[in-house]
Amino acid sequence: MFAKEKVLVTGAAGFIGFYLCKKLLKEGYQVVGIDNLNNYYDVKLKKARLSQLKDKDRFWFTKMSLEDREGIQSLFKAEKFDYVVNLAAQAGVRYSLKDPFVYIESNINGFLNILEGCRHHQVKHLIFASSSSVYGLNTKMPFSVHQNVDHPISLYGVTKKANELMAHTYSYLFNIPITGLRFFTVYGPWGRPDMALFIFTKAILMDKPIEVFNYGNMKRDFTYIDDIIEGVFRVIPKIPKPNPEWKRDNPDPATSCAPYKLYNIGNNNPVELLRLIEILEGFLGKKAKKIMLPLQPGDVQATYADVDDLAGEVGFKPDTPIERGVKNFVEWYRWYYRV
Repeated sequence: MFAKEKVLVTGAAGFIGFYLCKKLLKEGYQVVGIDNLNNYYDVKLKKARLSQLKDKDRFWFTKMSLEDREGIQSLFKAEKFDYVVNLAAQAGVRYSLKDPFVYIESNINGFLNILEGCRHHQVKHLIFASSSSVYGLNTKMPFSVHQNVDHPISLYGVTKKANELMAHTYSYLFNIPITGLRFFTVYGPWGRPDMALFIFTKAILMDKPIEVFNYGNMKRDFTYIDDIIEGVFRVIPKIPKPNPEWKRDNPDPATSCAPYKLYNIGNNNPVELLRLIEILEGFLGKKAKKIMLPLQPGDVQATYADVDDLAGEVGFKPDTPIERGVKNFVEWYRWYYRV
């Protein structure tokens, strides 16, 4: 069954993309990975991830940016993908305050090229990465895909909300089955160096202070990478259909009269930032030196995913305890950086 199915994974050298490629290859899919290997964070880490994939059967990698319109269209025409998983994006809430233009170029223009590729080449299902950042000023917890999300507070969140709107439009106009996945604070081995767990680990081991924003009064729905990948993998063959109960006079944001669907993928168990630091200190065997600071622009106080739809319709709910996930990350970090 799977031998003839081909998947495009964009952002294949990224944290989630790398793991998804490994999973797909293990399960028998053909995988084409693309990534522009930009220097937003350590390119050596990206290449180290890719080195574990390049020698595998049924995997091909091409260095390419989503913004390369001709390149993307040529790739779709040549490869005739069954499924597309778009994970490539300019990430980072805080960096979007420094360089907003790159977010529009990659996350908006680049995503449009993916949508056009799917439109013209009969892709069975497009799955794309959205983010918990779309919830913005929402405070009703847990965050539900059925809530209105019209008040993002970072340009990064805006681009992810825009991706959802663009995806719905293409699904409606061209009958393309599309599923958006809102990821919640993904962490684990091979993770991104701009994320809190990575930053804290590096600083503590180097006896440097860590910056604790909002004076530690923050909660995040930390979601372990294996749970994210299992969720994405199960969604790929679950091709969305129009919701026959969808009403134009009372529209449900998570479904549509088009073959379009949204899911949260989060651990459904928020952890206080100070508790994360405490767990990390335990596994590192060192205490952190903390600099307590106010909430940063673009940051939210808490995230918390309602995953009832994912559990009920996809049959999976993330459940990796934060203690196990942090332990695995610390062991990887010590191995990779030889500390």
